[in-house]
Amino acid sequence: MDKIAERMPVSVSWYGLRRRATDHHLAIELIETAKLASPMVLTHLGQIAMMTTDLALIGRLGAEAVAAAALAGRVYSIGIAFGVGLLAVTATLAAQAFGSENPGLIRRLLRMGLWAALLLSLPIMLVALHGEKILLALGQGPDAARLGQQYLFGLAWGVAPALCFLALRSFMGAVNRPKSAFWITLAAIPVNALLVYLLTYGKLGVPRLELFGAGLATTLVNFATFFAGLWLATMCRPFRDYHILAHLWRFDWPSMQQIIVLGTPISIAFLIEYGLSSAAALLAGLIGTAALAAHQIAFQVSAILFMIPTGISMAAAVRVAHALGRNDGPGVKRAGLAAILLGAVSVAILTLAVVVARFEIAEFFLGEAGGDTDSTVKLAARLLLVGASSFVAAAVYSIAAGTLRGLKDTRLPLLLSIVAYWPIGFSLSYLLGLEVGLGAIGIWIGLSIGRTVCATLLVLRFHLLASRLGFQSRYMAS
Repeated sequence: MDKIAERMPVSVSWYGLRRRATDHHLAIELIETAKLASPMVLTHLGQIAMMTTDLALIGRLGAEAVAAAALAGRVYSIGIAFGVGLLAVTATLAAQAFGSENPGLIRRLLRMGLWAALLLSLPIMLVALHGEKILLALGQGPDAARLGQQYLFGLAWGVAPALCFLALRSFMGAVNRPKSAFWITLAAIPVNALLVYLLTYGKLGVPRLELFGAGLATTLVNFATFFAGLWLATMCRPFRDYHILAHLWRFDWPSMQQIIVLGTPISIAFLIEYGLSSAAALLAGLIGTAALAAHQIAFQVSAILFMIPTGISMAAAVRVAHALGRNDGPGVKRAGLAAILLGAVSVAILTLAVVVARFEIAEFFLGEAGGDTDSTVKLAARLLLVGASSFVAAAVYSIAAGTLRGLKDTRLPLLLSIVAYWPIGFSLSYLLGLEVGLGAIGIWIGLSIGRTVCATLLVLRFHLLASRLGFQSRYMAS
């Protein structure tokens, strides 16, 4: 007993040292993840700020205009989502080439990224130019479809420059200069607001173009950001050393094949997510104009909050991959836990602020527009309250998916997302919203349940794989 008593303080002391060391490592991981994610988050927030400005200015035209823009935006974003997913892989491939000091391969990958952007833009534009027919076929009202088509007529011509700028952003990030894309995006925010205001309402001698003007303003900004990015990439160091325009018209099939093979699964995952939000908007459109307008306001707030976990998710994939490359099993788990914790806490704090200011947020989007604005504001405020859990669940899902990408685990997470979002989430949204009669609130309850199930499954999947790696690391060490 005396020997046991002598050993006890040593054991407790050793446990305390290990616990403090673990806490210290987790704190360091949190700091490193936050530093890596910051410029990525800011760039995404800059993009969503432009979209939010568009919606706020369109809201002054009335709830019908907001509803039409919501429908048009869903048609437009599905095509863009596929392009974003396919082009996202160019950043990873170019970063690998940068690590191996192969500027020629970086140039070829960027060239094929630009080719892919141009080729993808053609079918996306065709879909946008026939948006009214698509909306009518999906059961939307003639007036909403007609107004939505006006918005799409302005948006369609900006698809190509938007995707090409994304390819340039991937290149800049791959060579460790992601801040350049952020500064371009930051400068575009006031320019976009001014153009939307002038073209939508016809100020300073510009004709009043309403929804078409709002879409056209976005197209002009897309061209401006692309040309700004192209100028930086060709004229400023260190980008100009890569001579990205050399042999621009030479097609490189091996590089294109890599982009297609590796990027297609990412595109499918993006389409599932965007498809669910688009389907939810269509369900809200079947309920009525006020329900669709309120849904769009709540969705826009969700999209703003989602930019934070999106950036953290990208950082999480990098940090987990670094630990995996070091064969550091505990480091893998620590990197994933830090990223999920950082994202969940950040979004939870912002969600609390949204709940407190939900009425003011709804009024900001609708302004002093006529019609039954008060009922739309109240419904939007209720949706923001109901969607609070959905915001946090979406953050955890996004970051957990990033941690699994860092482990090169993408197929099963894709299957889990499909099951959670469609058979569970969408089915419940339809039943609660249309069959039970809860309306837009029922739609958001279904979305929240689906996202929570998906986030739980992906976190459990990461925990299982990370624990397995940790066990293997300890076994090899012993």
